[in-house]
Amino acid sequence: MAITVNLYYTGKAGAARAFAEEMESSGTADRIRAEEGNVGYRYFQPLDDPETIMLVDSWRDQAALDAHHASPMMATIAELREKYDLHMRVERFVTDAAGVPSQDAAFIRA
Repeated sequence: MAITVNLYYTGKAGAARAFAEEMESSGTADRIRAEEGNVGYRYFQPLDDPETIMLVDSWRDQAALDAHHASPMMATIAELREKYDLHMRVERFVTDAAGVPSQDAAFIRA
């Protein structure tokens, strides 16, 4: 059962994008990707909102996510959130073990 968390970082004057760029350029994002149980960590920007960056953060299970939350990486992330004065909105999803239903699969072009 994988857990995916969408985190929406919003700031002013490009702060959210600068935050994501610093997460990448400092190597912090790569260190998180290398953590045991991380299955995805990518930033995206909504086309209709240039002041928001979305992080899609996926973990093997709750134990892996808990270990990440207890890691030194969280202090670094918190410092950068403060530096860029970001506000957050969070969505959490649990993977459907059954996968994509056949009635939905017809709409997916692989």
